[in-house]
Amino acid sequence: MSAECPDPGTEGPQDWSLGSGGHYGALGSGQCPPPTAPTPWSLPRWRAYVAAAVLCYTNLLNYMNWFIVAGVLLDVQKFFQISDSNAGLLQTVFIGCLLLSAPVFGYLGDRHSRKATLSFGILLWSGAGLSSSFISPQYSWLFFLSRGVVGTGSASYSTIAPTILGDLFVKDQRTRVLAIFYIFIPVGSGLGYVLGSAVKEVTGDWRWALRIMPCLEAVALILLVVLVPDPPRGAAEKQGELAVGDVRSSWCEDLRYLGRNWSFVWSTLGVTAMAFVTGALGFWAPKFLFEARVVHGLQLPCLQQPCNSQDSLIFGALTVVTGIIGVVLGAEASRRYKKINPRAEALLCASSLLAAAPCLYLALILAPTTLLASYVFLALGELLLSCNWAVVADILLSVVMPRCRGTAEALQITVGHILGDAGSPYLTGLISSALRARRPDSYLQRFLSLQQSFLSCAFVIVLGGGCFLMVALRLEWDQAQARQPDTGTSDSKDVDSKDMERRSLLSGPGASTEDH
Repeated sequence: MSAECPDPGTEGPQDWSLGSGGHYGALGSGQCPPPTAPTPWSLPRWRAYVAAAVLCYTNLLNYMNWFIVAGVLLDVQKFFQISDSNAGLLQTVFIGCLLLSAPVFGYLGDRHSRKATLSFGILLWSGAGLSSSFISPQYSWLFFLSRGVVGTGSASYSTIAPTILGDLFVKDQRTRVLAIFYIFIPVGSGLGYVLGSAVKEVTGDWRWALRIMPCLEAVALILLVVLVPDPPRGAAEKQGELAVGDVRSSWCEDLRYLGRNWSFVWSTLGVTAMAFVTGALGFWAPKFLFEARVVHGLQLPCLQQPCNSQDSLIFGALTVVTGIIGVVLGAEASRRYKKINPRAEALLCASSLLAAAPCLYLALILAPTTLLASYVFLALGELLLSCNWAVVADILLSVVMPRCRGTAEALQITVGHILGDAGSPYLTGLISSALRARRPDSYLQRFLSLQQSFLSCAFVIVLGGGCFLMVALRLEWDQAQARQPDTGTSDSKDVDSKDMERRSLLSGPGASTEDH
């Protein structure tokens, strides 16, 4: 009696038992045909680039939301009657809610539909932003709460969108696409200042800036639903084999794996230092520049709304220009240099941060004496900081296995924000208020208090440079581990190894397991 062939559609080839001679089931007696290899997931190249363009556009809007309030901060303070320390708390609430929700979105992004999660996040942050524009002055606490909800929605995008790009592109293509994607961090941040101040100048009411954004976000949501796919995890690295079917580990196992990945740990600490500085600068720099011009006699103090927004426009334009140039320079330098030195990405991040520290220090110290030199060094510092945005994302994607990337992005965002820009705007405002309380009430003393509260940024950025030097010591080893087919958590390594062995036997002796 002939043996019955198993149905690959129900059991799958991984459930067949090996018979004598190394053949599967009844295949050894020649009664069953060899199983056909599963068709790999694929996407036309033009579709991948269209999806990347949509994700970049939405990233632009995401970061405009981060800093649109900072562009009209003086008016917000006058409208709600809040001090510097409480104004800094606005950004702290935003970032705090973002970091608390990022692990949740990272978990969902690794296990469920990333497209649905992104759509929910966009609806959440656009709805909260629109509703916050109708809050009356006596309910300032409600405005703080709405900024927290915006941060929660933003967490979904910051966590999940880079992992989709990582599954659509690989190698140099991924470096270039990530460079474009991360250009929109400084560009979006700068346009947030510009949009907030420009709309306020045109309408005379800063709240209209929050009412325009949801219209742009509705377009982004439609484009996301129609044009962006949800590729299998690791699809780009697994061209030629089935990109689905990885054994799923638990969230705690993923965290243990990431905790032992030293390149990820040190790069996360380096990103934290960058976030600390950019958070403080992004929130307080327009007001710092405004008060510097008052001290130099170039501007009258702001005593009532609307306040002069020229400094927000200048700083926003400066952020856009230096961001574009910095991200492009950083990504291209990394792409070229790593062909010579495999540690190029970490060394580039370290050197740019160590060079940015004296630039920021000089920009702060020279502001009371010469505004031109202060602007020049501030621009150089922002340029050097921007060099790292695409590079640090590429480091994460290269040292973490595909099925943990959503959790890795979430963890890096959480740590980076909770120790970085969640507290730095509030801490800067708190130090400024404490210094001002001990000094005579004058615009010069207000300016000097804010200046001196900023000085910690220059020292924090040096620590960040040291963290990336530590990444350079481990980068090659961790990248090699992430490329191994049996790389995984401690509880899933054996299962992954057996799964890859079975696939190899089914595909034949000449089959390739992975396209690196």
